[in-house]
Amino acid sequence: MEESVIELREINPQIVQITMQDRLHKNTFSKELISGLIESFESIGRNETVKVVILTGYDSYFSSGGTQEELLLLQAGNIKFTDIDIFSLALECPVPVIAAMQGHGIGGGFVMGLFCDFVILSRESVYTTNFMKYGFTPGMGATYILPKKLGFSLANEMLMNAARYRGEELKNRGVPFPVLPRKDVLADALRLASELAEKPRDSLIILKDHLVSSLRDDLPEIVRKEVIMHQKTFSHTEVREKINALFGR
Repeated sequence: MEESVIELREINPQIVQITMQDRLHKNTFSKELISGLIESFESIGRNETVKVVILTGYDSYFSSGGTQEELLLLQAGNIKFTDIDIFSLALECPVPVIAAMQGHGIGGGFVMGLFCDFVILSRESVYTTNFMKYGFTPGMGATYILPKKLGFSLANEMLMNAARYRGEELKNRGVPFPVLPRKDVLADALRLASELAEKPRDSLIILKDHLVSSLRDDLPEIVRKEVIMHQKTFSHTEVREKINALFGR
């Protein structure tokens, strides 16, 4: 694992923290970040003492979604977002995962956080599902997990309009997550992790499996439909032009 990109740290034998810290790419889905996340969750899956996982970022970045290179490969039809499936890592993790989203969650990065079992947002940070900003339809299960976690009306607005929302604004819109000052997000995640770790590991695993079973069952069909939408929308020349013109703004 690239230690400079992903830090996997045991808070204690029962709580593990994954810190995404690809400063060069601002926590976009670089090859190093993807491989590091996959390796981290595989390691956790083999560890029979871990009860809770905290997923967080660095400074003002949680995760910034796809790289420009990846978006252009998607636009050209050379890859599908299912080829770089990291959005369901937290969903498939046997133990509860807390997304301590202390920083910006952009596009697929925000979606990845929403697939965690618990979500904590930052008042100052920006959260957006900006797929339509580039002219292509959302992927990574976004069309399923946003309505599930945020409610239909807000999810519909975020997915269609691709606007940027500060955490404070989402709090005022009634999102069902804690929205705290950035400096307090990780501490609150650690508090919650400690409370969860008081429970028997087997009970946590069994209950999580029950609670997310419908998400796990429904997601493949949703993803299949999202891929079909991508095949229809990514082919537009305008999409490539928008990716080149707008990426990073």
